[in-house]
Amino acid sequence: MTTQTETAQRPVLVVDFGAQYAQLIARRVREAGVYSEIVPHTATADEVAAKEPVALILSGGPSSVYEDGAPSLDPGILQLGVPTLGICYGFQVMAQQLGGTVANTGLREYGATDAAVTGSGGVLLEGQPAEQNVWMSHGDQVSAAPEGFEVLASTAATPVAAFGNAEKCFYGVQWHPEVKHSDYGQQVIVNFLHKAAGLASDWNSGNVIAEQVARIRAQVGTGRVLSALSGGVDSAVSTALVHEAVGDQLVAVFIDHGLLRKGEREQVENDYVASTGVRLITVDARETFLTALAGVSDPEQKRKIIGREFIRAFEKVQQELIAEAAAEGDPIRFLVQGTLYPDVVESGGGTGTANIKSHHNVGGLPEDLQFELVEPLRTLFKDEVRAIGRELGLPAEIVGRQPFPGPGLGIRIVGEVTADRLEILRDADAIAREELTRAGLDGEIWQCPVVLLADVRSVGVQGDGRTYGHPIVLRPVSSEDAMTADWTRLPYDVLSKISNRITNEVREVNRVVLDVTSKPPGTIEWE
Repeated sequence: MTTQTETAQRPVLVVDFGAQYAQLIARRVREAGVYSEIVPHTATADEVAAKEPVALILSGGPSSVYEDGAPSLDPGILQLGVPTLGICYGFQVMAQQLGGTVANTGLREYGATDAAVTGSGGVLLEGQPAEQNVWMSHGDQVSAAPEGFEVLASTAATPVAAFGNAEKCFYGVQWHPEVKHSDYGQQVIVNFLHKAAGLASDWNSGNVIAEQVARIRAQVGTGRVLSALSGGVDSAVSTALVHEAVGDQLVAVFIDHGLLRKGEREQVENDYVASTGVRLITVDARETFLTALAGVSDPEQKRKIIGREFIRAFEKVQQELIAEAAAEGDPIRFLVQGTLYPDVVESGGGTGTANIKSHHNVGGLPEDLQFELVEPLRTLFKDEVRAIGRELGLPAEIVGRQPFPGPGLGIRIVGEVTADRLEILRDADAIAREELTRAGLDGEIWQCPVVLLADVRSVGVQGDGRTYGHPIVLRPVSSEDAMTADWTRLPYDVLSKISNRITNEVREVNRVVLDVTSKPPGTIEWE
């Protein structure tokens, strides 16, 4: 856990009890216009107090409060006088520590559940229907609220499904308000933040930009900065934000490895540069990558080769730029990285100048690059990054771009990567993206990988003859954070148009199939 807040704003702290939705809670708080951070349940009262939180939210979790070794909360945290909302397991921990009763009655509630609001529902549930659908996931119940607490809602199996103490500003709900399956879930969070805790909606993209520009200038001073620009959302926005702060002190490097989608190089070189004014160096390494990938079909080997060649290409231009800067007496000391808040949380929340993560979207930078990292997005979620990009005036095609893997189309070709196969996949991918955009579906899907089964051929009929062409797989998925995902139910007419266009317009493709596997058990990418 960090010892200081990630921004100058005092945070709402989400205390994580191992919930799969802890990040989602933090995002919902941000959507309400309030800055949030996640801390582990092992944080002490002193560590929490050091962050000067304006409110606390205790997350759900998979355990029972009666299990041996169940996640606990430092009792001193509830003595800090900070407005607190407990959710699911956090609600039960809160009830237990404050003198209420948590019982295992044998009655469980999972999924959609009818909840009845008691009286006015207090500040937490006011203005909501007396009967509402909520999303439950629990085996234990709060059977008696702590002294001084008012019962705000109940269900058939749970006599105390929500409670509140207005004087202490302590509230809790047994259900999950952070998920969209709870009809008035976001209103519960909004009511707690704004009406109960009295917090203002002052977390927005304009404030973030101003704050980060000041931080970047303070960190970099007059030093020179290098950025590895992939063309993806994270690297594009982080590079633009640093350029906003230090201007020509920044040099962006774009490596064309030949595994890009149609028009992406031109998009970066023309539209991105025009909108930001950033100095861009493009390295054309297409032949180098194709030569290194020749004859290789194993996906892990392909990833390693792509990462290795990316490193070599980046190191070459890096050394040239360092020599240029040294000749001018001002060496390059800083490297921009598009780390997002989920990366920080999932890596344990570490800070400092750690090694570049090998999984980052630039494709894997060398671990021994000795730069001080500039990470202007490390407090942000993906949707916030997109908002920052729009505020900075980046092209919609870049800001709204779907997540794209660092190894690019190299891992969307099942089989050997060749120039011909790349062109086939590029054409099919461009058609799918064009039709999804035309149908107004970009906002409904997380991403839609298009996969070429290069080592598979199937019989078909085109014109008057039989063909043996490759299948193309469409993999449209919906997700909040890519940790889990479900296949997107695209309209049949859109799927039909995509299929017809691909089989008519893309050579050597005579079949289009739809991947309807969720994650888990499948992954989003095929390789």
